[in-house]
Formats: sequence, C-alpha cells, structure tokens
Amino acid sequence: MFVSDVNIQAASSTSHGRNYIEVNVGTYTLPDPLLGNNGRRVTDAESWMAVRRQEILRDFRDLMYGHSTELPVSLASEVVAIRKDAVNGLATRMLVALRFFDDPNAPRINLMLYIPNKATKPAPVFLGLSFYGNASVEDDPSIPLGRGWMRRHSTAVVDNRATESLRGLYAHRWPLAFVLKRGYGVATFYCGDVEPDHIEGWRDGIRGYALKRAGRTERAPNEWGMLGAWAWGLSRALDYLETNPAVDGKRVVVFGHSRLGKTALWAAAQDERFALAISNNSGEGGASLARRNFGENIAYSIYHASWRYCDRFRDFIDKEKDLPFDQHMLLALIAPRPIYVSSATEDLLADPKGEFLSTVHAEEVYRLFGLAGVNTTKWPEADEPVGQTIGYHLRTGKHAITAYDWGQFVGFADRHLSGMTQH
Repeated sequence: MFVSDVNIQAASSTSHGRNYIEVNVGTYTLPDPLLGNNGRRVTDAESWMAVRRQEILRDFRDLMYGHSTELPVSLASEVVAIRKDAVNGLATRMLVALRFFDDPNAPRINLMLYIPNKATKPAPVFLGLSFYGNASVEDDPSIPLGRGWMRRHSTAVVDNRATESLRGLYAHRWPLAFVLKRGYGVATFYCGDVEPDHIEGWRDGIRGYALKRAGRTERAPNEWGMLGAWAWGLSRALDYLETNPAVDGKRVVVFGHSRLGKTALWAAAQDERFALAISNNSGEGGASLARRNFGENIAYSIYHASWRYCDRFRDFIDKEKDLPFDQHMLLALIAPRPIYVSSATEDLLADPKGEFLSTVHAEEVYRLFGLAGVNTTKWPEADEPVGQTIGYHLRTGKHAITAYDWGQFVGFADRHLSGMTQH
C-alpha cells in the first residue's frame, strides 16, 4: 500500500465519525483493478476493454451508482433563443430545449451553449452542470431564471425558487471570457432539470418519469440514484452537441465541481464519447478513496444524501473494505482517455490526499495503453500541477472552483485535444 508524506493543512480532531488526523488513517488494501473475477490479471489493453472494464463497470452499477433506465431515448431539440454578441461579443449563445421520449410531460433539459465567435471550424466544448441554473452563470436579463426547485441560498433562492438576485451569482465559477478566448465553447444546464437534489426529488425528475413509463411504482435496490440520473442527463446533452454543426462532438470535455464532479466522473466512465473528464473537489463518491479513513465516508454520505446513490450502497456503511472496488477503479474506467483531478488544501472533507492517491493507483491501467498517468507517487506541493494523461493539482484554498483551476483545466485540454481528429 502506498502512503504519501506530503503535509497539508489539518484539523485536530475527529468529528461525527469523520477522521481529520492523518496518523489515524490506518492501513488499508486497495482492490487490484487488473485482477479479474476469474482470478487472472489482465495484461493488455484489449482484455481490459473487453472483459475487466465491463466487470468493474457492472460492480459500480450494481452496488454504488445504480443502473440507469433502459428506456430507448428519442431526442428532440429546439433552439429557443440566440444571442450573437454574448459575453461582450466573444460568443454566440444558444438556449436549446432538449425533450425526450416524444412526451411533453417528460423532464426537459434547458441547455445553454456558448460558441466562440472567432471559431473557424467546429469548436471543442466544456460541458458541465450548474447548481443554480443558467441565469447564475452569466449576468444577463435575457437568460430565463430556472422555474423549478432549487436549493436554498440566502436571498437568491426564496422558498426553493430562484429570484432576480441569482443572476450572475456564480459567474466567478464560470470564466466564460477566458475559456472562449482559448477557443473552447461552453455548455451547461441546471442539474435540477434532470432531478432536483433532495430526498423526494426523484418524483419530479427523470427517475420518477422512467419508473412511471415502465409501469412500476418501486425502484430495484440497484437502480440509479440521483448521480446516475445527472450523468444520464450529461450524455443526453452530448447527444445534442454531436448534432450541432458548430460543435466538435469528438472533443467534448465533461467536468464538474463537488457532487457535480462525482457526476462528471461517472458520466465519463459509462459514456466513452466524452473525450476528456475533469473532477474538481469531488471527494467521497468521486475521486477520493473510500477505504482511506479521512474526511467524508460512506456513512456520512448516506446520512446526508442517500438519494444520490442506489439503495445497495448503504450496505457498505462502515464496511468500505467489503466493496469489490474503490474510486481509483472509477478513474481507471475512463482509460485511455485523459482525466484531470483537482483538490484544495482546505477541503478536508473531500480528502485531497485520497483524491491524489486514486490517480496514482489508476495509472497501471493507463500503462496498458502505453500511456503515462500522473507519473509520480509523491503528492505535489500546493499549486504545482503534475501528470501526463492523468493530471492533478492541489490548489491553495477552500472547496471551490477558481480561475487557477480553470487555467489548469484549459491547459490540460490544450495538450490532449489539439491533436485529436476533428469533427
């Protein structure tokens, strides 16, 4: 077992069953991603893709994120608004309604897409969910406020509904001008378009709709949780992006912060069309190792938000060692595609060290493809990015997504997407 000696800002006590003292982490043994269910080790990329990857993916679906709906998807899109001088003239912004199943009563995704006006060919795009909807991303009164349920936020969300104060509230997390000037488009939609993030949210989201459409009233214990529903939504957005002639559908980056980072990883693990994946401060259920006794654990995750996972996941409360996988294997499912993981020094709940160690232990799968991964076993100092096909940085600061993070994300995308065959 690998243990890093890099220092990080540390708390001095254990709180609510969560350990924040590094010396109290103890020892643990990670499952070998290359050891198949037949007891034999995978030694080549072909066997990984055909056999071992499928075994691991099935385990994650059965025990953690759940199986998504098998209902056949029909997609209808309608561009409801276009602004050709968005972001001070840098972009053309499209608001696109995505409808499914030929049913106006099905949940609808309200996708917002920015394409750089200087693009001379289809643009690569960063695709990610937002916590508070399209109006929170850019301060522009022509962007409609979300009409559905939203998590409370001081005066910006009242009675779980958006107010005018929400406009542009999270624009600092979406540096549109910077990304557009680097030649990338940006696509986003409100996570609650697919399912609101609360215990009864499934009733108003795609999970409830799919259940009714299948003529059932109860989900199986291994059916999708909310993160699985959100990941499904990201894949449906990609369905549309592949049809838009302004978008290079072969170069779509899926990204997310916090639980949206967990979602981005799960979406990329399942959907091989995503060219690159980025998780920022994704923590437990994302990039952080579950077996490492530091920060958030399964018990905490289930207590605070059980609906984000399938029901079977609660069987592993205080039994992380019994899981047939750990989160380094989630990262490995994305191989050979590039992946970037970022942490923050003060984000102890997310266990930054555990996030880094996942990248280290995913690397052996990337080596099957002749690729270098994070390329170090030493946890880097803050603000010193490392890695090749797997990238990583530890940013100074709190649980957030910042301009520094975006600088690393775009640079990583530059290195890995520039040589790809374009649409």
